[in-house]
Amino acid sequence: MLKQFKTFARALRIPSIEDRETAYLNGALDRIDLEYRQRQIDRGLFRKSF
Repeated sequence: MLKQFKTFARALRIPSIEDRETAYLNGALDRIDLEYRQRQIDRGLFRKSF
């Protein structure tokens, strides 16, 4: 029962900023795209507070 609860809770977890940044970088198609995405992250793409 506890294992099922942990699995359910993990499925509802909101990804952290680091997780979102890593997923964004992993989606790069080539080196140029990767460098562009790194610059976007450095400029605060995922760290802006609304």
